[in-house]
Amino acid sequence: MAADGNWNLTMSTPMGERKASLSVKSAGGTLTGTQGAEGNSTEIFEGTVSGDDVAWKVSITNPMPLTLAFTGKVSGNSMSGEMGIGPMGSFPFTGERA
Repeated sequence: MAADGNWNLTMSTPMGERKASLSVKSAGGTLTGTQGAEGNSTEIFEGTVSGDDVAWKVSITNPMPLTLAFTGKVSGNSMSGEMGIGPMGSFPFTGERA
């Protein structure tokens, strides 16, 4: 599927640009995998894929405990969309196939 593989993500956040890695695999309409940043890696959850549309969530503890909700679209070797940070709103992210 379009989303399968390894990605380098760049997120625009209130604390500046943040980088993360994403490794995902799709089966049916389900997206599974891991996301990592700054030496930490965690399983994604509630991942879905429909055509070029992807969505997943990840819980982080640094710089504070938060659940990040990603929604995006894959186009060839790039991905772009929004990252929701609960009460702090949504911020854009982009990804390039690693």
